[in-house]
Amino acid sequence: MQAQPFNLEKDIVFFDIESTGLNIIQDRIVQIALIKYLKNGGEPQELSMLINPGIPISEEAYKVHNISNDDVRNKPTFQQVGQKIYDFIGNADLAGYNSDRFDVPMLIEEFHRIGINFEVSQRRLIDVQKIFYKMEPRTLKAAYKFYCDKDLQDAHDALADVKATVQVFKGQIEKYAHIDYVDGDGNVTPAPIQNNIKAIADFIKDEASIDMTQRLKLNAKSEIVFNFGKYSGRAVSEVFKIEPSYYHWMMDKDFSAQVKQIITKINNELNGK
Repeated sequence: MQAQPFNLEKDIVFFDIESTGLNIIQDRIVQIALIKYLKNGGEPQELSMLINPGIPISEEAYKVHNISNDDVRNKPTFQQVGQKIYDFIGNADLAGYNSDRFDVPMLIEEFHRIGINFEVSQRRLIDVQKIFYKMEPRTLKAAYKFYCDKDLQDAHDALADVKATVQVFKGQIEKYAHIDYVDGDGNVTPAPIQNNIKAIADFIKDEASIDMTQRLKLNAKSEIVFNFGKYSGRAVSEVFKIEPSYYHWMMDKDFSAQVKQIITKINNELNGK
């Protein structure tokens, strides 16, 4: 039996996706790979598959991951495999590389389209890129070379990338176990990168961030405010009071499912629902 490499309070799933493009709302997943580490130890579980996105793969995306429209033409759709992916993840925490800004929100959107509410508020999110960028700003290939002293082969193949991400995360835990973090103001956080998922998640979490697409954020008063457009910096509840139609406008536009869930909750509270 393989020794458990991480100190876990719950299962954690490392995952990576390749897609038709970079728009998390309009584009679709064409490949997903997941590796699940169990809190009770044992061999990690793997799930990897190609997915028919139902829309063309952009030329730019193809140049990155080399997955063609022909490669996915006869593969299952997300509608057909979504429940299997959802069940595989279960209530696990999530980890990946640049996952907070891309992989997680895109996965939320895919689940939303098939009627599954994929909740992340109760999951710890480990974006390995955030650790890397805070401690050693580079790319996954450079991270793999830096922490593992190896050259990354088959970059942009989802399973190869997620396996590399696991190795980079292990390397980060080993390298920074006794290193303090000093921010731009000189504030010191004693050795924040420990073999402790909760501690790492707390260290890299952006306290001001409310949604994965960063359309909403918390201000200094802990109010949820807009982070875009004509009402940028204004409290959502304040705007909905003076312009109720703005809520309906947002619900009709291409905002993420997560944003729509948040503003709906605020709107319902304002209207006593």
